[in-house]
Amino acid sequence: MASKLLASTLRQTLTPKPTSTASHLARALSTAAAVAEPYEDADGISMKGVKISGRPLYLDMQATSPVDPRVVDAMLPYYLTRYGNPHSRTHMYGWESDSAVETARAQIADLIGSSPKEIVFTSGATECNNISVKGVMHFYKDKKRHVITTQTEHKCVLDSCRHLQQEGFDITYLPVKSDGLIDLDELRAAIRPDTGLVSVMAVNNEIGVIQPMEEIGEICKEFKIPFHTDAAQALGKIPIEVDKWNVSLMSLSGHKVYGPKGVGALYMRRRPRIRVEPQMNGGGQERGIRSGTVPTPLVVGFGAACEIAKKEMEYDQKRITELQERMLNGIREKLDFVVVNGSTERRYPGNLNLSFAYVEGESLLMGLKEVAVSSGSACTSASLEPSYVLRALGVDEDMAHTSIRFGIGRFTTEAEIDRAVQLTVLQVQKLRDMSPLYEMVKDGIDIKNIQWSQH
Repeated sequence: MASKLLASTLRQTLTPKPTSTASHLARALSTAAAVAEPYEDADGISMKGVKISGRPLYLDMQATSPVDPRVVDAMLPYYLTRYGNPHSRTHMYGWESDSAVETARAQIADLIGSSPKEIVFTSGATECNNISVKGVMHFYKDKKRHVITTQTEHKCVLDSCRHLQQEGFDITYLPVKSDGLIDLDELRAAIRPDTGLVSVMAVNNEIGVIQPMEEIGEICKEFKIPFHTDAAQALGKIPIEVDKWNVSLMSLSGHKVYGPKGVGALYMRRRPRIRVEPQMNGGGQERGIRSGTVPTPLVVGFGAACEIAKKEMEYDQKRITELQERMLNGIREKLDFVVVNGSTERRYPGNLNLSFAYVEGESLLMGLKEVAVSSGSACTSASLEPSYVLRALGVDEDMAHTSIRFGIGRFTTEAEIDRAVQLTVLQVQKLRDMSPLYEMVKDGIDIKNIQWSQH
């Protein structure tokens, strides 16, 4: 309570009250970066040339999640009064920060069923993936020259694999079935005597499918191959047991589990021990695997987020499932030709990736400016190419272009879902009214068999 009061007082003291003349002058003189700052006028909010009546509904939980207020409360003391460096061993400020870091380490370990000694703090899941893929293969490079991964992995895993390819390593990119899941027989067939790592994402960030982790782990254990998983989208959302999954390395992220941005954790198995070559050199913090000062407030927030997730996972799962069904049923009641991308059985319910036939995805996104959604990964959203994940599923290019990912989370309300359904239906109907293809399909014409001619 005290921290809330202090933060509120600080905000009121430190936040300047801009006059409308000053703010307009600041905008006129601002740099390109500052132009992105939103401003309010009598007609609503304007940002990057887009004007809306108020802040949009947030349904992009796979890109990032809002920080839980309880997490902010846990972090604030380590910004305001307990600001010591956790690696300072000579005074109380360092000791209390170090104690807080170790508590957070235990909280994260408890959520995944590991020992706190197996948790290494990093800046996020991207760094964890780089350490896992490049670090393992560089350490065992004399004997192991082959990596197996999937075509639907996160960009940072795929790019790390391409980096290894340039160094002479062999990479097998396993295809996925139309439901987004890998074929276990294909995984088994791809294993070679020099395979040094299998890397498969637990929950896909674009389509939310859950891979058969225990079965993959069994195959890796049988062939004595280290198994890495990017579990950023799985942490706190589905039960994780590192021993059941038989993972050697697991990448975790704070901001996907209602924690702060800028912090992640790498699980590294101790028995049998997995070794990596560090990707960063320095003071030797985190057992030499990730040098650099551990950011105490971020780590404390990550630990608190994991503790909350462990207590509330079952409740969150039930509630989010109900909201997902409400959204899907609401859309399907009023629209035809709506396809769910990825498996409907093995999927995290908070990720609803839909394709709307005969609608252009970018036009739909622009029309949905009152709802914050995306057409795929936030890391590749600047590209106009159709999602590589959907193309790997065998989705037609035109359908891949029409996909929208709705992300539902802990703080999403029924009213927000209903409003999002209403706006989505309205916009899809509006765009289809302008589509000659939709008219032809409604008239019973099979447009796939039409021979289009050029003039």
